[in-house]
Amino acid sequence: MKLHLGRYEERVRARVEALRSAGAPGRIFEHDATFWGGDDARRGSVASRLGWLTVADEMRAHVDELRAFADEVRAAGYRDAVLLGMGGSSLAPEVLRQSVAVPRSHVERPAGLRLHVLDTTDPATIRAVADAIDITRTLFFVSSKSGTTIEPLCLFAYFHGLAEAVRPGRAGEQFVAITDPGTPLQRLAEEHRFRRVFTNPQDIGGRYSALSYFGLAPAVVAGVDIDTLLERGSAMAEASRRPQGEALTLGAVLGELALAGRDKCTFVVSPSIASFGLWVEQLIAESTGKDGKGILPVAGEPLATPLQYGDDRLFVQVRLEADDNGEEDAAIGALIAEGFPAVIIELTEDEYDLGGEFFRWEFAVAVAGQVLGINPFDEPNVQESKDNTHRVLAELERTGELDVHDIDGHPTPVVLTTAGRQASGDLGCVLRELLTGVAPPQYVAFTAYVRETDATDAAFDGMRQALVEGPHVATTLGYGPRFLHSTGQLHKGGPRTGVFVQVTQTDADDIAIPGRPFTFGQLKRAQAIGDFEALAAHGLPAVRVHVGDDVERGLRALRGALLEATATGAREG
Repeated sequence: MKLHLGRYEERVRARVEALRSAGAPGRIFEHDATFWGGDDARRGSVASRLGWLTVADEMRAHVDELRAFADEVRAAGYRDAVLLGMGGSSLAPEVLRQSVAVPRSHVERPAGLRLHVLDTTDPATIRAVADAIDITRTLFFVSSKSGTTIEPLCLFAYFHGLAEAVRPGRAGEQFVAITDPGTPLQRLAEEHRFRRVFTNPQDIGGRYSALSYFGLAPAVVAGVDIDTLLERGSAMAEASRRPQGEALTLGAVLGELALAGRDKCTFVVSPSIASFGLWVEQLIAESTGKDGKGILPVAGEPLATPLQYGDDRLFVQVRLEADDNGEEDAAIGALIAEGFPAVIIELTEDEYDLGGEFFRWEFAVAVAGQVLGINPFDEPNVQESKDNTHRVLAELERTGELDVHDIDGHPTPVVLTTAGRQASGDLGCVLRELLTGVAPPQYVAFTAYVRETDATDAAFDGMRQALVEGPHVATTLGYGPRFLHSTGQLHKGGPRTGVFVQVTQTDADDIAIPGRPFTFGQLKRAQAIGDFEALAAHGLPAVRVHVGDDVERGLRALRGALLEATATGAREG
């Protein structure tokens, strides 16, 4: 790890020395909850969430068990695996699926199952996965720490219904639960005679669970060499016990620079491990975004020139040596030359170094929470949007209407604001009002309740680039409802610097959910409404842009209006 901190170097050095003098590494590994301060309630909350510190070592004793399970399902004829989960239950497996599941530098084990990670309620995405698999040869992981998360339970109901239709009385053989002991999901698994239940240590929060059963069970069936992954994680944990450990220093950098106003931690990640940004985004945002404080992780933002960035940025390059990093290296070099603070982390072996990165960042974020004076292990604002969703769904069941501002079927984008409904065709006017005067340390968050595709990614990339180049603000993109279990905590609980553009669509080809009085499309819309209402309750500036059933056309209109709004704002500024 190389640090380029410029004028912040002395400030960070003083913080590191203060942490070492306080015995930080030893106290953390001794599960000393007083390290994070606070009252008895906070200390109790912290003490119940520190199992991640030793889980890599503990899980190494279960490697043979997990490999035997992978051999068992492969021998049973399974060809695909689908993970049904959200947030901490899905993001680490998604990183491993994209970065590690196709080994390039290790001795090949028998080919793993093709892993699909389904962390959405979008009907088109769900149908695409259902169409891509042979239902009789697919293993399903139902993954939830609490065992009550609505999205995986609804997805279970749908896919169990498909399996039961072709294998009456035997569908449970195709399902595996990953959950804490004694949860409703464990009871559901017993009722439906699941093939296996992996009960995770209950003293590990979801976003700190990458090296537990939540990350490892799906990974091992996908062909990931989990022994090597855990070995790298254990090595980083051992290194972090030392006062000179890099993870402690990284935590000091994150926390101290946030206190200095550099609270937009912008990731530049090597191409083959780019999905790491999804995981670290949740870890940082959900851990630090509370009590009006927080660090905004910026992942996947198009690169720009130094002159186009504000003075609220800290840059982190996670660099896999084997990749072609020319563009990323040049960008970081230019930023360092202009005085931007930066951290460069080298993965010198191969993609399995991600095992070490999982632990490095968990430890660092825990330290950053102490520097910021918060509890990095709770998520007080996540429940808010969930409660709003349940209320909207209850209203749907009672009245048959989902939203008083029902805007489906309109031929052009329709805009709603937290102040009420706007007339159609007002898109440009509303965006100008929203974005005029926007500048660092503000940021713009796109929250997209649309199907994630290459085309939608490209459209949002264009909008993000325009905002970096124009008003020079940091930008984020989250697909709903995934981001509700990630950056959603920071949106409501963090610094009041966010500006929000919510995008919704009409789900023309909806899917019923067995046993539920609503469809997946209605659930997704209820989640969007609940999230929007939570933003409004916090007095945060937000617009909802409904693009109808032609998402690409609607996003083109949104991009055009946003480009005009940012250009107008620049002229007025």
